[in-house]
Amino acid sequence: MNPLLAIEDLRVSFGSGLGRRHAKEVLHGISMSIEAGETLGLVGESGSGKTTIGRAVLGLTAASGGRIVFDGQQISHLNMAQRRKLAKNLQAVFQDPYTSLNPALTISDVLSEPLIAQGSGSSEARTVIADLLDKVGLPSDSARRLPREFSGGQRQRIAIARALALDPKLIVCDEPVSSLDLSTQGKVLDLLIEIQERTGVAYLFISHDLAVVRHISHRVAVLRGGHIVETGSARQVTSEPEHAYTKQLLLASPVADPIAQKERRERRSRLTALDSPSDRLVKDA
Repeated sequence: MNPLLAIEDLRVSFGSGLGRRHAKEVLHGISMSIEAGETLGLVGESGSGKTTIGRAVLGLTAASGGRIVFDGQQISHLNMAQRRKLAKNLQAVFQDPYTSLNPALTISDVLSEPLIAQGSGSSEARTVIADLLDKVGLPSDSARRLPREFSGGQRQRIAIARALALDPKLIVCDEPVSSLDLSTQGKVLDLLIEIQERTGVAYLFISHDLAVVRHISHRVAVLRGGHIVETGSARQVTSEPEHAYTKQLLLASPVADPIAQKERRERRSRLTALDSPSDRLVKDA
């Protein structure tokens, strides 16, 4: 059986304004896949290219090479009309819950937009909205309120509800908990897991934090400088990483014990010093 999402030799270049000859390639032949109902965690530092992969899947960044196949359809170069049809099965949750919701719209308006765009009537939309709010653990009267009346964690729950409105097969989650405090992060991650178990939705979960990725992912791909340097099960990659860069990411996660934290910083510094140029090449794509 074919995977739900297959990324094959994906390349993305950003131009300098001087033509194709001066374009800088930021993704160098990325290949990965996601099965139905699976979470693939994509982890790397800022500038590694992980968000660019998510944007390419969503059609927000153009691919300069390779292909992206979603649910059996090649989607790398769809036009706007084709993308709108695809939206029913492919949705996104972005990083900032404060800017991802229109402050002038009630939550009912926010959640009804994708439904009405796909042809639902107002009565049907109200029924779906009540169910969505229940799914993400918000009271039914939330529909009449404005985004500013909610906390960051609650706003992210609303963003998740919006992504779920059309019952998609895949949601691209781009740093969806990085702006939240640790306690709220855990609650939102647990909500995503619960929703996946209930609906069978798949996630491409993008994060800079290996500890967060470990909590939610089935498999993990580690990205560095536009290359995948390590892939494997979440347990293997986050507990017994093979690549020096993955070990550095693991040691970058903070711990409460100051003595242990100091030791982790020292170990990371030693690994960084030993990191040779050859270690930066693709190890396991």
